[in-house]
Amino acid sequence: MKRFIALAMLMLCLSNPANARALIEQQKIDYLITSIANLKGAVFIRNGTEYDAKKAAEHLHEKLDYAGEKIKTANEFIDRCATASWLSKRKYLIRFSDGHTTDSSLYLHGKLKEYERTHPLHEK
Repeated sequence: MKRFIALAMLMLCLSNPANARALIEQQKIDYLITSIANLKGAVFIRNGTEYDAKKAAEHLHEKLDYAGEKIKTANEFIDRCATASWLSKRKYLIRFSDGHTTDSSLYLHGKLKEYERTHPLHEK
């Protein structure tokens, strides 16, 4: 019985919404990172170095993991993890297969609006 109570308390602690970002926000963030990973022929430019879409998505995952509970929403993820280098403050850029380049924040904010438009139950 003591084991059951201890396990139940652990489960409550781990599932406490105050200790983690909301599932809906995590789904939005996952969508955004996947949208980067799936950009065919695009180049992600970070601190002047070019990376393919897969490496860019991996980097964004790493930054999100490092930021942890400080990031509660998809907008915070974009603004605090996916817009610029924490060290150099240089903006992240995306050069698409057609040659045009944009700030990653513009692309990701657009993808977030698209997601919220197509998933109306996920809006605030």
